[in-house]
Amino acid sequence: MKILFISPRFSGGIGGHAKRVADKLNEYGYEVKLMKTTHIPIKKLKNPSFAAFSSLRAIIQNEKFDIVHAFNFPSAFAMKYTKAKKKVLSIHGIYSDQVQSLHSNVTAKAVSSNELKVLKWADKLTTDSKAVKESYKKKLGIDLEFLYAPLDTKKFEKIKDVSKKENQIAFIGRDSYEKGIDILKNIESRLNGNVVYCTDLDWENTMSILKSSSVLVVPSRMESIPQVIKEAFYLKIPVIATNVGGIPELITNEENGLLVEPENSTQLIETINNLLSDKDKARKIGQAGYNFVIKNLTWEVLLPKYTNFYENLLKEN
Repeated sequence: MKILFISPRFSGGIGGHAKRVADKLNEYGYEVKLMKTTHIPIKKLKNPSFAAFSSLRAIIQNEKFDIVHAFNFPSAFAMKYTKAKKKVLSIHGIYSDQVQSLHSNVTAKAVSSNELKVLKWADKLTTDSKAVKESYKKKLGIDLEFLYAPLDTKKFEKIKDVSKKENQIAFIGRDSYEKGIDILKNIESRLNGNVVYCTDLDWENTMSILKSSSVLVVPSRMESIPQVIKEAFYLKIPVIATNVGGIPELITNEENGLLVEPENSTQLIETINNLLSDKDKARKIGQAGYNFVIKNLTWEVLLPKYTNFYENLLKEN
């Protein structure tokens, strides 16, 4: 099977997910290519320039594919013009809501008014979050297929043993509003530990820092399902995260993690400090997270669901 993946980038977030899926499918015997397209490196021009440049590339390329799989809204435009039997678009989060929180009302209205039209270009829509699936059904009356983003546990063989840093708090994610990094920075002086911010490190260094930490804090204002929570689970690092998006699909409060309300600084401070002082609770939560990810989220569990998805899609009329 010949598949083209399209994404604004193939690292971090949904782009990193796309790269991991492509690598695994290639190992399995599929032929998966990545469309890598430049963009204008200015915040408000990144996505529009990527959509334009990738669409032009799709129009002029002669290569044909069994399936073109686009990841996130800006990739849909190139997907539309790619020559393929079937077209797939994956959405991690409610795109119009994300735009509304980060851009002007004019931009948000333009995206919102065209969102349904663009989504209908795909033969199949997917998401990694039940919350996103339910939101799109309620908001636009459309159905998305739910596929968890798997964790490749073999990659962790590269992570060396590290010494634990007493009361080290890890933040891993973009330095952006939706990730809530400002919330954590504002309460840092009231925490009984040292915060390490991993915003622009390679994956191996980031995982080494996470492995040496006492807790991972995810203070996001909006999310789909953060891959870093699964990574912390695998490393048996307890997670404190906000009760937003798809996070509660991973974390059962007080069992395999701790949930706090978004932008509630007082609750976040108390939860972090209490966990740092309760090593036995931290250990039990870390072990429960590991058990959850091994049972539900590895490639061994999820690869058949991905291959069945692509095979069945090609069989549809």
